Amino acid sequence: MKLNLAQWGNTLHSGEKTYPIVQQRKRWFMVSAVLIAASIAVLLINQLNPGIDFAGGTEFRVADTANPDIAIATQVVAEVAPDEVPRVTVLGDNDIRVQIGVVDTETARTLTTDLAAGYDVAEESVSFTQIGPTWGAEVGKKAVQGLVIFLVLVSIVMALYFRAWRMAAAALIALAHDLIFTVGVYALVGFEVTPASVIGFLTILGYSLYDTVVVFDKVRENTANLTSQHRYTYDELANLAVNQTLVRSINTSVVALLPVSAILFIGSFLLGAGTLKDIALALFIGMAVGTYSSIFVATPAEVALRDTEAKIKAHTAQVLALRASGDTDVAISETGEVRVGAVDRGRHQGTAAQPKRKNRKA
Repeated sequence: MKLNLAQWGNTLHSGEKTYPIVQQRKRWFMVSAVLIAASIAVLLINQLNPGIDFAGGTEFRVADTANPDIAIATQVVAEVAPDEVPRVTVLGDNDIRVQIGVVDTETARTLTTDLAAGYDVAEESVSFTQIGPTWGAEVGKKAVQGLVIFLVLVSIVMALYFRAWRMAAAALIALAHDLIFTVGVYALVGFEVTPASVIGFLTILGYSLYDTVVVFDKVRENTANLTSQHRYTYDELANLAVNQTLVRSINTSVVALLPVSAILFIGSFLLGAGTLKDIALALFIGMAVGTYSSIFVATPAEVALRDTEAKIKAHTAQVLALRASGDTDVAISETGEVRVGAVDRGRHQGTAAQPKRKNRKA
């Protein structure tokens, strides 16, 4: 049977159908914990592969060579600078990039001449760039500072916008989840960490935050009049918000991932290593895991934090007590899933409305 996405989205938004995402948060937390632990383990074993912008070094580029054989560059470096271990990459169809550590100017000039001779190109076709270790360390320091400033500003804006520090804390948990996982993938595949990668990291954090804010905004709307009704708990109304924004999150992610995957393919397989490859991998992994975290990490974490509040605990106990006594018209499925009715357009805007069925026992 063909899936009707529009109908599926309507049933999720109205509450006729819900998935117990928040109620099963321990399962998602366990999945995320495994992903984070695996990412940290990969980082400890493989470590990141910093580019010369961060580690310092010398980079040579041989343009328009008729024979892009990396063995030629490896042999040239072995003869001129035997202590260096070169990283040789083919860029596109006929360009060669050679990266080694910091060498003196005379050695760099000798390598330039020998590379030109080895690849049978004019010496003007070989360029080199040197970045000292001090400059590289400063670039890395600035990148970390930018990330810290970003997270601090996000915390302040989230707390002021939602007027709830728990939402800000949950958003930061989701952001940390996305960042650690993406960095772990970088360490696993061995891609270089370049300034383009850092830009990609900051971009995915913004993307993940945007998706999380949309879900949190719906949570706030659904729970605006929480204590004025005793039919649904905070957990259930927050879960309704996740379900109501589920289709939107999936559609937005698919639309965003399609062009990014195309850029990643072109950068990796057609043009070789470069800025496109560095930033596209960060964007692709980050957007995918950001969608996951906005659904399965951010809101469940926020609910877990809110459930520690005395007011929320008391309200939940009252709802469950009324439900146990049968003095409620909440529909409960055979699996125990609470079915929230269509959103009330009347007195309690944003909370659940009168469901279509009476209470039935599992």
